[in-house]
Amino acid sequence: MQNKTRNLYLIPYVFWILLFVIAPILLILYYSFFDIEGQFTLGNYTDFFSPVYLTMTLSSFWYAFLITAFSLLIAYPTAYLLTKLKHKQLWLLLIILPSWINLLLKAYAFLGIFGTYGPANALLEVLGIGAKQILFTDFSFLFVSVYIFIPFMVLPIYNALEKLNPSLVDASRDLGASSWTTFRRVIFPLTLDGVKAGCQAVFIPALSLFMITRLIAGNRVITLGTAIEQHFLVTQDWGMGSTIAVFLIIAMAVFMIATGNRRRGI
Repeated sequence: MQNKTRNLYLIPYVFWILLFVIAPILLILYYSFFDIEGQFTLGNYTDFFSPVYLTMTLSSFWYAFLITAFSLLIAYPTAYLLTKLKHKQLWLLLIILPSWINLLLKAYAFLGIFGTYGPANALLEVLGIGAKQILFTDFSFLFVSVYIFIPFMVLPIYNALEKLNPSLVDASRDLGASSWTTFRRVIFPLTLDGVKAGCQAVFIPALSLFMITRLIAGNRVITLGTAIEQHFLVTQDWGMGSTIAVFLIIAMAVFMIATGNRRRGI
């Protein structure tokens, strides 16, 4: 009776997965075998391995790696500091709060901040550096992307640090280990699952960014997400857009498997 009740509760979940996960993936796979005229073809997959799309793929992975790396470098010390502060839940809320704001609104806010007459250039004028072209550069794209993804990196690392047994850290210090050795041999390895979860939460969406590349980078940064948007909305070549999406899904799945937790045999 208990198993029947449990299976009953699974029905909405299975229905959701079939309708909103598996069905869209199958639909994308189906469209990838048709050209712009609706004829069946394998040419889309051949075209994907052309120098243009391979360069775009490498660019996407490079920028996703940079965004993830910078997010990790900022998020780990931040999460560690949060565990030591009073009212840490309040500080954590303040870090997460920007993620509740619409992504488009944040992008437009940075258009004003980094604009020619924005606060960023006003500060550079005060410092005597002079106004610079900040918008539509790699710097602005990486800065805004890291700002957007920071909360998604901080939260899993913070949770991992909170679960860390403090007696293990104390034992390391009692045995004469330095602060760096304690971090390298005790703290970081025991919070690696949080780091992996944070990297997944940042790298995967960063790999398919398209709106930030258009608004902040001014299309100077071309990613697979940008190409998918162009094929679906501009050229109307749904087949090629679907083909790129298929490879993007495969790349995301490989990354999740590579960074997933592996159970060790006893």
